[in-house]
Amino acid sequence: MAAELHVALVAADREVWSGEATLVVARTTSGDIGVMPGHQPLLGVLESGPVTIRTPEGGTVVAAVHGGFISFADNKLSLLAEVAELSDEIDVQRVEQDLARAKAEDDAEAQRAADVRLRAATAGR
Repeated sequence: MAAELHVALVAADREVWSGEATLVVARTTSGDIGVMPGHQPLLGVLESGPVTIRTPEGGTVVAAVHGGFISFADNKLSLLAEVAELSDEIDVQRVEQDLARAKAEDDAEAQRAADVRLRAATAGR
């Protein structure tokens, strides 16, 4: 069993992150899933939520992902997201304002999106 797996996190408009990892945790329609080197092949639907990537150097990469697919085979993990952004790209103050506005307007979808972004931003810091 290999000690690392290759990960590609791709959004509709760009490659968000690519590199080696020892563990990736993502939310699917079946629940949270952790993928490590040697995992059984899988194909799933991503739910909106933070994706956590543990690097071989001991670092952590966190991204807010909104919908898409996850695929794993031959120690290659692909996360194909509708929208994705790394935690350090997220302006926490702006997201907090977006969340407050969504709550005031009783917009459940906007609340979920802002909540995912806020959780990813604070987990990655």
